[in-house]
Amino acid sequence: MNNENTPDTVNDDAVTDSKFPDMKFEDLPSSLADACAQAGWDKLMPVQEKALPYLLNNTDVMVQARTGSGKTGAFVLPLMEKLDPNIPQCQALVMVPTRELAQQVAQEARLLAGESGINVVAVYGGVGYQQQLDAFREGAQLVVGTPGRILDHLVRRSLLLDSLKVLIFDEADRMLSVGFYPDMVEVKRYLPRNIDGSFMFSATFPQSVLRLAEEFMSTPDFLSLSSDEANVSAITHQFVEVSAMGKERKLIKLIELENPASAIIFANTKRNVEFTAELLSQFGFDAEGLTSDLTQNKREKLMARIKEGKLRFLVATDVAARGIDIPELSHVFMMEPPEDPESYVHRAGRTGRAGASGTAITLVDVIQKMELERIASRFKIKFDEVKDPTEEDVAAIIEERLTALLEKKFRKLTHLQRERAARFLPLAKKYGEAEDTMGLIAMLLDEIYQNTLHGKPAEPELKQHVSQDAKNGSQEGGRRAKNSGNKPSGGRGRQQREMRGEKSHGNGGQENRGRKRQDARSESKERTAADRPERPVRENRPKRVAKDQPKEQPVRQAESSPQQTEDEGGAAKRRRRPRRRRRRS
Repeated sequence: MNNENTPDTVNDDAVTDSKFPDMKFEDLPSSLADACAQAGWDKLMPVQEKALPYLLNNTDVMVQARTGSGKTGAFVLPLMEKLDPNIPQCQALVMVPTRELAQQVAQEARLLAGESGINVVAVYGGVGYQQQLDAFREGAQLVVGTPGRILDHLVRRSLLLDSLKVLIFDEADRMLSVGFYPDMVEVKRYLPRNIDGSFMFSATFPQSVLRLAEEFMSTPDFLSLSSDEANVSAITHQFVEVSAMGKERKLIKLIELENPASAIIFANTKRNVEFTAELLSQFGFDAEGLTSDLTQNKREKLMARIKEGKLRFLVATDVAARGIDIPELSHVFMMEPPEDPESYVHRAGRTGRAGASGTAITLVDVIQKMELERIASRFKIKFDEVKDPTEEDVAAIIEERLTALLEKKFRKLTHLQRERAARFLPLAKKYGEAEDTMGLIAMLLDEIYQNTLHGKPAEPELKQHVSQDAKNGSQEGGRRAKNSGNKPSGGRGRQQREMRGEKSHGNGGQENRGRKRQDARSESKERTAADRPERPVRENRPKRVAKDQPKEQPVRQAESSPQQTEDEGGAAKRRRRPRRRRRRS
């Protein structure tokens, strides 16, 4: 077996200056030479020649290299020199984005380790814990896994990092696109204070990956081994050949695989803009369409969302997108090549700004592919063809993200919450075994995926139900709470009304306000009457009151209610009104 994965993809001249001389195959230490012989290697790849001195000298470094360039061997091979097989604890931790990559790295490490006594274990989500726990008990010097499952073992204390020497990130950009950043930050809490070195390998280094490097690494050096990505600010130009009728569906698959933090999606016509934006929204993505005939008010609101970073995907035509600048834009998607070749440069130039890297992906059919070739020839752009994403590709990446999400939620459950969830284990098993009920589980998983990972807001129906439930409570209680928040509480008068059992029954706003004014007047007159000495003369005047009342008596009876009749304040009010009329006469 030769150490040759894709020798034609690496250009020696594209490597940035290194502080260490290249390590040739004949210069390898004896332990590493034995490991290479064990694996059948007879030479080193360029990325290995450049990176090996950094790892052997414990110097933090970020290495930019494409998949298949031999970078796995670049960080696994020096571990054979650094790990001690006599210490049955984790001494090197390699974090990777997917289970397939974890298995691949672990397999290559076992091949290089041979009979050295270095044990390797791969840990990832979606499978049982027992086999991984058994491997830890036997003693694993090298642990390779996804951040979510590694964090699970750290929380369970089945994995201890007291003897950790080396921390490695493989395909860091993909790890962030999968959504492992929160788990990686949590893993940092379990790392020992002093380790020999941290090393990061990635095909691209956008701002998100650079920020990750700042958190875990100490003034790292940078090596780039790609001719068209010789610096961090390079733009990767890619295209996918698809049928003309299925572009929108392919776009959704590409977004799932790339998982950009934000992106602009260009279309040549207003109709395509509206259709694409609507389809993305139906699939749970935060997307809006921007066309030239959008009203000024809507355009300003949309621009505000873009500037505040609250909009993830903007679908637009070239004319509508003029003057829009989205900071840290990682991706630009094009539903077809632009009608004007120069517009391609402006479209792709939306990403890769301010020293960041970016990716421009164009969807083309057979005829449009020739147009893209003319653009490549005119502007000297090198396009890389991307494999048409399949349903299996999307299912695999969704499984990784959703498994990490569910395991993270399960870790945060209390003992009582886990006991409560255990009640549904028989039902979950029943649903999983019956084919006709598996759709129910899929429906729940889709809802979790859309609401959590795509940032989908709560459904409007749910908001309406919640607000309606709030309105269905006691209306008087709601008004009283509102008044108490804005005005001084009624103190003694409110307590008296509550003791008498007075409540509003929703008979109209004017009637309620009228009653409140009457109650206020009654309370004040009650207090005034209580302070005065009683005047028995008023009680000896029933005939005078009767004389003045005939014309108004029917009106008084119509306005009064049983509650007002029993109300002492209302009675005092009626007794004093004849006296005021008598004074006017």
